[in-house]
Amino acid sequence: MVQEKQFISKFGKINTPVFFPDATRAVLKSLDSEDIRKTGTPGILVNTYHLFLELGKDVLKKHGGVRGFMGWEGGLISDSGGFQLMSLVKQTGNGKVDDEGIVFRPSRKKKIIFTPEKSIAFQMEIGADMVVVLDDFTPPTASYEEAKETVRRTIDWARRSKEEFERICETKKIAVKDRPYLLGVVQGGFYEDLRRFCARELGKIGFDGFGYGGWPINNDGSFDYRSAEIIAEEAPEGYWLYGLGIGKPDEVVKLAKMGYHIFDCVLPTRDARHKRLYVYNAESIDEIDVGKEKFWQYYVPDKEKYYKDDRPVSTACDCLLCRKYSRAYLAHLFRIGDMTAGRLATIHNLRFYSLLMEKLQEDKD
Repeated sequence: MVQEKQFISKFGKINTPVFFPDATRAVLKSLDSEDIRKTGTPGILVNTYHLFLELGKDVLKKHGGVRGFMGWEGGLISDSGGFQLMSLVKQTGNGKVDDEGIVFRPSRKKKIIFTPEKSIAFQMEIGADMVVVLDDFTPPTASYEEAKETVRRTIDWARRSKEEFERICETKKIAVKDRPYLLGVVQGGFYEDLRRFCARELGKIGFDGFGYGGWPINNDGSFDYRSAEIIAEEAPEGYWLYGLGIGKPDEVVKLAKMGYHIFDCVLPTRDARHKRLYVYNAESIDEIDVGKEKFWQYYVPDKEKYYKDDRPVSTACDCLLCRKYSRAYLAHLFRIGDMTAGRLATIHNLRFYSLLMEKLQEDKD
């Protein structure tokens, strides 16, 4: 069953489970902060690497953090930025990952050195309610020895991150009650003993929660629920459990019932812009049953059969799109390539997820 736990934000308490959409560069494409708020979305996640590279700490200081910068009055989580940097290093070959941190060369004249300390320091400038330590991603193709090495480095980086976090809090005289949550990330791939070892060592360092790190898809394409279970089993009492980057509705429901509290993903907003809306298999909001095997489906708005359809996209939704506009109008907007189509579709998908969280919260012990 879903565990009852409240996420404390600078703007109030947030019930869990909760979904934070990815506002990578301090924006959800096509929406402003008021649009996000009206969907019932209580928090967002921002990308540390992109803000580090494209914005810098001086702008953040000037605005008092990301929330002041984008006019957002809600929960805020910052990721470590490591996954994006490592992906760039592996895609381009212009860099390396070693015990010091991640080195990336975007050009011949420029070199970025990203360490656990730099990640934490910049996240503290972002002003998030939860910050995530830099970890060494275990690739799904890793051998046992390769996975073991990523776990060793993840633990070492986590220790350094914790030390930097405490140093900054002491220097800035941030009281314990006012400090953001600090999240450790459990790596180890598909190797159960490495997952358990990583979680136990991180627990010794001491964090406020664990994130499900690494690639969550098995080689056969199924979701790796076993690793999620191991992390939940090994987490000290009272820890947050965070499904990092996990966002498919079925996966969210199953992890929430394991005790996971927080989720984030790019899928609902990205899918919306690419003509993929999420709808409940129900006639009304009251009839939504997330316990059913097939409680939702995709809706592709620009199919010819919808060109004259005067019905709303879903009667089990109260978003702006479903309250005000027809399927025919949305199909028209997508056909002519108007940006309003992406805005309305994104609003709809965000409301789908906030309704999903509300239904899961009703299932608390």
